[in-house]
Amino acid sequence: MKRGISIRRLWVFDFDGTLSPLVPDRTVARLHPASLALLKDLAADRRDRVAVLSSRTLEDIVHRVPVPQAYLGGGCGLEWRIPGGDRIFPGKKAERKMEERRSGFLPLLERFAAFPGVELEDKHYSVAIHFRRVLSEARPVLFPLLAELKRHPGIRCYEGPSVAEVLFIPSANKSFGLRRLCRLLDFDSSKGRILYAGDDENDAVAMRWVLARKGTVFTVGGRVRVEGARYMDGPVDLAQAVRELCRMPAVKPRSTRGRRTVS
Repeated sequence: MKRGISIRRLWVFDFDGTLSPLVPDRTVARLHPASLALLKDLAADRRDRVAVLSSRTLEDIVHRVPVPQAYLGGGCGLEWRIPGGDRIFPGKKAERKMEERRSGFLPLLERFAAFPGVELEDKHYSVAIHFRRVLSEARPVLFPLLAELKRHPGIRCYEGPSVAEVLFIPSANKSFGLRRLCRLLDFDSSKGRILYAGDDENDAVAMRWVLARKGTVFTVGGRVRVEGARYMDGPVDLAQAVRELCRMPAVKPRSTRGRRTVS
């Protein structure tokens, strides 16, 4: 990868709930048409860089974002696919650490797997515990298990809409992935030229890092509150707001729903 390239702005987006509407079956999640059009238009400007950063595996996210010019991050940025198709993976030390943590976590994971309505999604570097289908009367029994999960040593847990995401490398969150991308691009993050959009606790860590560098942050769907962020109802409102921010022609009639600054 070339170094020292002068990049005007870095656009970074979470996938689920940000560019893609949340759906009951996560295997069929796809970019909203407004999101796809936005990514293509942003990537067409050679002065900027566009990235999608997800906790999904890289193999999973690549086929969901058909934008060859985009940088795609899987495993919260432990893995990257760069334009042209080259892929960057963590080293053997990180892999060994991750496998050790997975082994220690298995007994608790088995308890979740046996809970009626819980679905486990293995993302290699993390496991997502989905409880959308857990009956409301059973949730008071599930919540102590989730509290125990957060206290488990050697891991990090972030919550999203009806899901708890367990990172086997606690430091490898979305902020880590974003910082890694900046290093790969040789991009100076201190000049307020990053935009980040996301929708859960893991994204909020990256959002605060961006805001500390005077960048721009959008929270989508109202599931997290970050002081200084701008709130959007969903992918369509987000796409319109980003287009307005960079003075890009709108692809749909302008909507003013759901826009405010979170304080």
